[in-house]
Amino acid sequence: QVQLVESGGGLVQPGGSLRLSCVASGRDFRVFHMYWYRQAPGKERELVASMTSSGATDYADSVKGRFTISRDNADNTVYLQMNSLKPEDTAVYYCHGRFMSINSWGQGTQVTVSS
Repeated sequence: QVQLVESGGGLVQPGGSLRLSCVASGRDFRVFHMYWYRQAPGKERELVASMTSSGATDYADSVKGRFTISRDNADNTVYLQMNSLKPEDTAVYYCHGRFMSINSWGQGTQVTVSS
């Protein structure tokens, strides 16, 4: 297994920015495909961004051009840079790692976008 710990959430005004971090431990991080999900109150968890072990990225249409996923294999960390935040981005953000049959989730970090 791999243990994932997110950080970086908080309260930000509309139009602001946040950078989420997810630190992995326990396995060889570089082989994992990494994902950021979010879940707003009363809604299903949705995929926000993904990055494969080879570096290919993909984004939900709602965040394209505003969010950027990146990873630093030397530090076992995946990031989500969030710019031009909107109130509808308010959610708990979860880091997810997948490698073959291994699926690991972090505990989540709250992001609130409000004036």
